[in-house]
Amino acid sequence: MPEEISVTAQTSEFELTHAKSAVFYGLYERKADLKHRTHYCPGCGHGVVHKLIAEAIEDMKLQDNTILVSPVGCSVFAYYYFDVGNVQVAHGRAPAAATGIKRACPDKIVISYQGDGDLAAIGTAEIIHAANRGEKFTVIFVNNAIYGMTGGQMAPTTLVGQKTTTSPWGRRPVNEGFPLHMCELLSTLEAPVYVERVALSDNKNIMKARRAIRKALEIQRSGLGFSFVEILSPCPTIWGMEPVDARRWVAEKLIPAFPLKAFRDAKPVLPPDTPPPIRPVPEVLEIAGESTHVARKSAHQFQEMKIKIAGFGGQGVLLLGQILAEMGMREGLEVSWLPSYGPEMRSGSAHCHVCLSEQRIGSPLISQPDVLIAMNEISLRKFAPSVSPSGLILYNSNTLPADFEAPPAHIACVPASQIADMLGSAKVANMVLLGALLEATGSMSPETAKRVIADKVKRVELLEMNEKALETGAQYVDKEAWAEAQPDGFPY
Repeated sequence: MPEEISVTAQTSEFELTHAKSAVFYGLYERKADLKHRTHYCPGCGHGVVHKLIAEAIEDMKLQDNTILVSPVGCSVFAYYYFDVGNVQVAHGRAPAAATGIKRACPDKIVISYQGDGDLAAIGTAEIIHAANRGEKFTVIFVNNAIYGMTGGQMAPTTLVGQKTTTSPWGRRPVNEGFPLHMCELLSTLEAPVYVERVALSDNKNIMKARRAIRKALEIQRSGLGFSFVEILSPCPTIWGMEPVDARRWVAEKLIPAFPLKAFRDAKPVLPPDTPPPIRPVPEVLEIAGESTHVARKSAHQFQEMKIKIAGFGGQGVLLLGQILAEMGMREGLEVSWLPSYGPEMRSGSAHCHVCLSEQRIGSPLISQPDVLIAMNEISLRKFAPSVSPSGLILYNSNTLPADFEAPPAHIACVPASQIADMLGSAKVANMVLLGALLEATGSMSPETAKRVIADKVKRVELLEMNEKALETGAQYVDKEAWAEAQPDGFPY
């Protein structure tokens, strides 16, 4: 057994010039037998780009403040390597996810890391619109002119004449079109602050790539706007070349087709901002018939109420959801409204999700509603089983279907369509159910509902009819709507 060797480096004699960045994990846990190795092929440019990004993050002391967004592609396992915040997203969707993350966490450094098949093909819309809005995150675009992970298909940036598995005779503009030049395309937009193309063809150009990445991150740290760095990168395995030859090919073929330069390096001049009007929350709210002084954000009997409204197109399903969301905003709540509907304007299926909350809402999607407003039998049968125990179901009919197996929820049958016909317009059935909901739950003030409706309905006769529908729905549910067997513990 060899003797243990101990070497002590004297500071005066030795200087550490090369080491693994602390931004990388000490061990890569993707595979138990390959903890010291990435999954990238020998000579692949991703490893070099990873190193440049990690060193920049470390030198700029951004590690604890960085979120890396990586989609599907050769970089799909980046979260095994970078010891930062990591978000893995679907193919092409990194700019959309990065937009949401940066807007939710504006103090973070957000990096979207993408390849050419990802960014310039399935993700074209996402990257163009994120750049056009001037989203304040950084995009690192690794362009090797081919689909690497999936076997070498033609990419949007594949060169004219370049052979791939899906262009075996070479890319022909007459058939496949010309290569996309993303830097040139994005630099035509007004909002981007920094757009530059660099390459990994030799050490000199690698140093230029290093500077570009750091500049892009500095622009983001300064809050200036959208920054985009395109990196021409070798792909020896898929190109069928040795690593040295692949780098030479970058210099001799890719760079002439994709010129290296800074296409944009200036902050755009934006017009004066006009923020949307802020509706102040009143100091006194009328809740369930009583005036309540607001000692906090709002004064409601619930922390969160999740409502699903469903029926046919034309029954005012989506409008009812919009009115509830608007009411919630006026009463100082966090709100979300998520519609779902078919292409038919009338008689097609439609439903929407409305969430009213004292706290920030994590997702607008509701899988277990506290309240279901079912405007037809199909919706009742489809969504009633998902209502939370002791929740509420408002059903647009005199009675439940004879063979309907009721879930453990409070159920009120309100013949809203019949009531609306009696009032003179079938269009106000949704307002009948809104009145029933407000009366049954005491969740928000009917006066708020009337004010919202008044802003949306300008004809006096229709406004009066809607207000009458609200009142009638409340009276009906208060007196005669409830099914005989009701569970205990009604939460509202």
